Amino acid sequence: MLLPHRPLLAFVLSAASLAAAEGWLTDLDEAKKVAAKEQKAILVDFTGSDWCGWCIRLREEVFDKPEFKEASKHFVLVELDFPRKKQLPAGQKEKNEALARKFDVRGFPTILLMNASGEPFAKTGYEPGGPVKYVAALRDALQRNNAEGVKSFREQLEAESRADELGEKIEEAIASAVEKKDLKAAEAAIEETLKAAGAKGELRVSMLARYRIGVVARCKPGDFGALLKATDEIIAEAADSPLLPKLKAMRGRIEEAAARKSEGK
Repeated sequence: MLLPHRPLLAFVLSAASLAAAEGWLTDLDEAKKVAAKEQKAILVDFTGSDWCGWCIRLREEVFDKPEFKEASKHFVLVELDFPRKKQLPAGQKEKNEALARKFDVRGFPTILLMNASGEPFAKTGYEPGGPVKYVAALRDALQRNNAEGVKSFREQLEAESRADELGEKIEEAIASAVEKKDLKAAEAAIEETLKAAGAKGELRVSMLARYRIGVVARCKPGDFGALLKATDEIIAEAADSPLLPKLKAMRGRIEEAAARKSEGK
C-alpha cells in the first residue's frame, strides 16, 4: 500500500516496477531506476521482433510462457527492439541503436544481463529447452552479478574483439592459398599470422579450431581423414583448455560424418 507522504519519484518507480513485473520496459534508464529500487538485476533483450526468426522463437518458446514470470522476481525485463515493419516512438529507435553500438551487439537475439547500474555481467541468446530451463540458467548467471563478474565479462568482450581482429587478418592471409586449394600454404599462413600476433593459449587454440579445420574443409572437401588429423593435432595442443570438450565434440561429429559416407548414406 502506498503511504500518503511517499515521494512522487518513489510512486513513479513503483508503477514502473509493476510494469516490469507484468511485462517489459523499453527504456534502459528507467529499468536502472527500477532495478536499484527493487535490488534486482536487469535482463535486456536486443531483438528484431517482427523479422528475426530466432527472436520470435525465443519469445514464443520462453518469454511468453507463464513459467517465465519467475524471472521477474530477479530481473527487470527490458526489450530494445529493432523492427523492420512497425514504427517505434520518436527517439526510441536512435536510443536503441546507440545502446547496440555501446554494447557491441552484433546479432539478434542478444540477451545481456546487467547489474542495476547497467553494467553487463553475462550474455546469452536463444537456447532450446523451454522456459524452466531458461530461467534456471538465468538464476545461475546471477552468481556473476558482482564486481568480479562485471570485470570478467568485460575481459571476455575484449578477448572476443581481439579474436575478431585476428580472424580478419587470418582470412586475408589465407585467401590466395584457399582459392588455389593449397592446404599446405594455407596452414603455413595461419601459423605465420598467429606467430606475428603473439597468439597463445586459448586464443591460439580457438583460432586453430576456427580456421585450420576450416581451410582443410575448403581445400580438401570430403577428406574426413585430413579433418580428423587436423582436429587431433589441435586437441593435443589444447591440453587443459576450456575449449577441449567442444573440440572433442567436433571430432565426434566428423567421425559420424565419415561413417555415414563410408556407408553410402
